[in-house]
Amino acid sequence: MNLKYMIWAIACLCAVPLSSQDYFPKNDGVKAENNNYTALTHARIYVTPSQIIEDGTLLIKDGKVVSAAASVNIPSNSVVIDLKGKYIYPSFIDVYSTFGVEQPKRPSGGGRSPQYDPTREGFYWNDHIMPEADAINSYKYDDKSAKALREAGFGVVNSHIQDGIARGTGVLVALNSEGNEAERIVDDNSAQYFSFDRSILKNQSYPTSLMGAMALLRQMYSDASWYQKGMVDTKDRSLEALLENKGLVQVFAAGNAGNILRADKIGDAFGVQYAILGGGNEFELIDEIKSTNAKLIIPVNFPDAYDVSDPFQADYVSLKDMRHWNQAPSNPKVLADNGIAFSFTLHDLKSPSALKEKIQKAITYGLSEEKALEALTLAPATLLGKSQMIGSLQPGRYANFLITSGSVFEKETTLYENWVQGQKNMINAMDLKDIRGTYDLRVGGTTYDLSISGEVSKPKAEVKQDTVKLTSKFSYDGDWVTMSVTTADRDTYRMTARVNTDSDNLNGKLILPNGVDSQFTAMRKEGPSSTSSEKEEGDSVAPKVMPLKFPNVGYGYTEKRKAEDMLFRNATVWTGEAEGVLQNTDVLVRNGKISKIGKNLNAGSAKVIDASGKHLTAGIIDEHSHIAGLAINEAGQNSSAEVKMTDVVDPSDMDLYRNLAGGVTTVQLLHGSANPIGGRSAILRLKWGESADQLIFENMPKFIKFALGENVKQSNWNSFNRFPQTRMGVEQVFVNYFQRAKEYQAVKESGKPYRYDEEMEVLAEILRGERFISCHSYVQSEINMLMKVAEKFNFRVNTFTHILEGYKVADKMAEHGVGGSTFSDWWAYKYEVNDAIPYNAAIMASQGVTVAINSDDAEMSRRLNQEAGKTVKYGGMSEEEAWKTVTLNPAKLLHIDDRVGSIKEGKEADLVLWNAHPLSVYAKAEKTIIQGTTYFDLQEDKALREAIKKERSELVRMMLDEKDGGSKMQRPTQSKKERFNCDTL
Repeated sequence: MNLKYMIWAIACLCAVPLSSQDYFPKNDGVKAENNNYTALTHARIYVTPSQIIEDGTLLIKDGKVVSAAASVNIPSNSVVIDLKGKYIYPSFIDVYSTFGVEQPKRPSGGGRSPQYDPTREGFYWNDHIMPEADAINSYKYDDKSAKALREAGFGVVNSHIQDGIARGTGVLVALNSEGNEAERIVDDNSAQYFSFDRSILKNQSYPTSLMGAMALLRQMYSDASWYQKGMVDTKDRSLEALLENKGLVQVFAAGNAGNILRADKIGDAFGVQYAILGGGNEFELIDEIKSTNAKLIIPVNFPDAYDVSDPFQADYVSLKDMRHWNQAPSNPKVLADNGIAFSFTLHDLKSPSALKEKIQKAITYGLSEEKALEALTLAPATLLGKSQMIGSLQPGRYANFLITSGSVFEKETTLYENWVQGQKNMINAMDLKDIRGTYDLRVGGTTYDLSISGEVSKPKAEVKQDTVKLTSKFSYDGDWVTMSVTTADRDTYRMTARVNTDSDNLNGKLILPNGVDSQFTAMRKEGPSSTSSEKEEGDSVAPKVMPLKFPNVGYGYTEKRKAEDMLFRNATVWTGEAEGVLQNTDVLVRNGKISKIGKNLNAGSAKVIDASGKHLTAGIIDEHSHIAGLAINEAGQNSSAEVKMTDVVDPSDMDLYRNLAGGVTTVQLLHGSANPIGGRSAILRLKWGESADQLIFENMPKFIKFALGENVKQSNWNSFNRFPQTRMGVEQVFVNYFQRAKEYQAVKESGKPYRYDEEMEVLAEILRGERFISCHSYVQSEINMLMKVAEKFNFRVNTFTHILEGYKVADKMAEHGVGGSTFSDWWAYKYEVNDAIPYNAAIMASQGVTVAINSDDAEMSRRLNQEAGKTVKYGGMSEEEAWKTVTLNPAKLLHIDDRVGSIKEGKEADLVLWNAHPLSVYAKAEKTIIQGTTYFDLQEDKALREAIKKERSELVRMMLDEKDGGSKMQRPTQSKKERFNCDTL
């Protein structure tokens, strides 16, 4: 630490400001210390958001609050300032800022080769982990930015370098315009910061995904624990810093509600309670957010309305985005109503000056002014552990306060002064005359209606002739008013007047349209309107907020689905068991399970569904899917066994609903095929409207994705430096990693201390037969290779997926005991698929291989019933065996066939009611049921479509009203979620 920062650190530790310390040499002449008090009297003082003193006195000295009370003994050596009619508030605090700290800029250009190794020595093995970065080392006071922040009401900001996954520490800065750096630095080590985002300056390839960033954070904490025990011979400056700062406030930049939950899970796993930066959509998952017990940092960057005046452009805007525009301003109220502690931040606002308008909007949507003030003062101070220093006007705190003309959040309130550490910063002159009100403006023999409103220091004017609004310009600078008015006849009058403090009227010089000088008069009729604190409740009507949906998208439900007992009467039942297809049969569902199968069953209290002429089947299961994922590949290294698809489940993906409409109830969300050893799978129940965690199959069997072929050796990538580059190299990767896992397991079993390695733990599970492999595959030589590698290490491959040359090695697959999950008739879409044939599934089945038909495609997955039907044509499978390829067989491959995949008493009620033969292209799913809960109903879907049309029309009308009211608008944009497949990067 250099000398300047040492001085800062000393100053921060001292109890008295530097100005009163006499042991520092003074080389700028003899100066007398100011030991006077300042007493600000007769003000309405907000000591805290809930402690308000009417006609109180604030006494300060040496930059600190001495007292704030209704009655204060004012010392004789006091400077007294009468603030009668004025308000005093604690100044604002931003806990998530970049003020004064140089932020990295993304390098221009590109095309650099991927970098797989770190660039630093003596630091952590991943360049995106930089806890050693201290914001104080790049901090420099910025006068211009500080002025803008003070004008918005801020006295203190907490700043840091917003780059990387582990970002280092922040610096807490007072925005004192006249102080020195030692006085301004409140804390040079204020908090430790994290995120899911890679550094924009570092080029190390890993991680490339959200799930990779989560895995890296888990490994970082594990490594830090290992390091702290003294188990590492060399010094790691990154882990040293991480451990040194673990006692600080830990701040995580999540950025949205889903990521808040992801960050909290990591924190819970390692005993860390993060304070978390949200994204403004926390209301969508409010129950789950509340359960984290995290203090939140909430942006107020509520979106502007879309300009939907052009109906063709309006169609680009999704209903989801329209709903977010409507609901986002209610987010702070929802947080407050649920008792969640939160602070506001300027993060993602274009300018600090926009804050007041955004807070006003939140208040309009139901947030109390007390909670709004708390979120800008006491809450951020408490979050930072600095409530004994800042955030209120209690004795001993810094004298950081605002002087305003009225309620701080009222539109027409003027901020006069922002005092920081006891030093006054003038924002607007306090003695400025208030000229707001209504006037009779007499110009050229005509009287117009003049209305002046807005803030005292920045008023705006509106001129009308009768009821017609005229074009006008207006400014109030110092004590001069300048105005121009253009009449309906396009005559322009220009006026200037000096404001007379002794008169309510405006009188001054007038320049007529012909250039002749004259005089004008504006006779005041009424003064300014009352401030919000004086208005009666009910004066304004809160905007309509659309009710929350589950999930909160167009096709979400207004209520979460509930299980119900039901009896299907007289159905054609495709059991998928030895009983085969049963005609005119009843199926009773109780408590989410199949209770009875038979004829003329007693319904009891169960809901009766007439299934006459209809077909009842088990729900379709897709063994290979990429829907409902926020990321698919972690491509940063050739093995990514440490990543988990359960970390990146997206429960609002519309393809979940579309799949339900196609009769799908369960999918395996697989990692992609960017590397030989991919990530761990997620088996999902398609419970539309539930949270990500509730979609995950209970007690899910453990799976992992492996891959062979073109993708893993980067045949179609512009990269030639990542191993492997050949098919024989792929084999070597498997052998190498399994040997390492074997050695890792041996050390673990020996009882000796060992470094926890999440990647090796997963691979060791495969060796122990606890985790199953689903392997992306095409070419027979590689299929044989992986079976031999598995046999060498004494385990078996569970499933070859794609497996389009499976017909060539079906006998060997059967001998090995591996299943095949294939396409029905895809071929020739890349070179290694040239030998694919549509008879593949039938040939493998004929050799005793358990065969499933999968999708690997969001569109195909909702018509897997038709894909299964193709096996009847290509290979002559029976209809029942064909149906099993999308129900019982994938259930067997996923080791969940004891629970789902067929209709059997005791199994879970994952069922589909079809209006026709399920293998027919004309069949529609009328009901799709998961564990006795109906998640898709064809009749309900029709009603939902009508409701969506109505809601969309209402939101369009509301946006048009916003435009008519002069609100700022944004251009319509089209937002679509990318559909993923195996090689999506």
